[in-house]
Amino acid sequence: MRKFCILLICLMLANLGHAQELNATVTIDAEQTGQPNAQVFRTLKDQLTELLNETQWTNKSFNNQERIDCNFTLILQSFESTAFTGTLQVQSSRTVFGSTYDSPVYNYNDRQFSFEYSEFQPLVFNINNFDSNLVSVLAYHVYTIIGLDADTFALNGGDTYFAQAKQIVNTGASSNYQGWKAVDGTQSRYRYNDAIISNVYSDFRTTMYDYHRLGLDVMDGNLKNAKTVVRDAIINLKKVNARRPNSFLMRTFFDAKSDEIQRIFSGGPTIEITDLVETLKRIAPTKSENWNKIKL
Repeated sequence: MRKFCILLICLMLANLGHAQELNATVTIDAEQTGQPNAQVFRTLKDQLTELLNETQWTNKSFNNQERIDCNFTLILQSFESTAFTGTLQVQSSRTVFGSTYDSPVYNYNDRQFSFEYSEFQPLVFNINNFDSNLVSVLAYHVYTIIGLDADTFALNGGDTYFAQAKQIVNTGASSNYQGWKAVDGTQSRYRYNDAIISNVYSDFRTTMYDYHRLGLDVMDGNLKNAKTVVRDAIINLKKVNARRPNSFLMRTFFDAKSDEIQRIFSGGPTIEITDLVETLKRIAPTKSENWNKIKL
């Protein structure tokens, strides 16, 4: 009996050491609806928080400290009965090795966001079916977040998760909702996923790995060398820009990274950054305010 109790305690402790993949925070801004305090918004927030944090999205076990920090901000513009319209801002980050610093990885403003929702309806994800645009949109971003996070730890480590996001795109394309098809514009879930899995953008994924794993993660050991790696990883994006100028994938990357890049190269040990600044101004001109603050 004593041995059984010890075994049971060990199993319980082991389970406490593992968790789902995400540490997600959900925010709902309903001011534009004119009814920001409606109970349905509080219920929706609670249900989405549970869906994101309690669903087992992969077949891997994550320790609590390995869970991916992310934020889902729903800005609702209107709702009538069960029909909701708005935008969804999705952000994720990952902790840099040997520090408490969280590096931003994903920053996506999903403007093609509408859904049907009845208070307390079950929110369940099934990758093989399109049952709810709300659930499918969130699941798409979850797998993109997990895929990008995996890419920062291993070269092309996110392949499996981007493929799962592609499956969600394919099922979503059968619906009448926007964002799932090629005809839905250049800034859509379809376009982002199509780019991230395309060989045309392979250098982007190399940059994600080099920038984070070979650059940021070794800054506590040799800051100058690490900054050099980060610089070269960013300059490598010239290849992507040459093939697909002003791509949505690149714009999303710099929406996440512009402030961080500015900070990295505005202090610390000096390295040659003339080519870096010229490259940044050419491939991400909308962030020129950041690039002008980098001191050569």
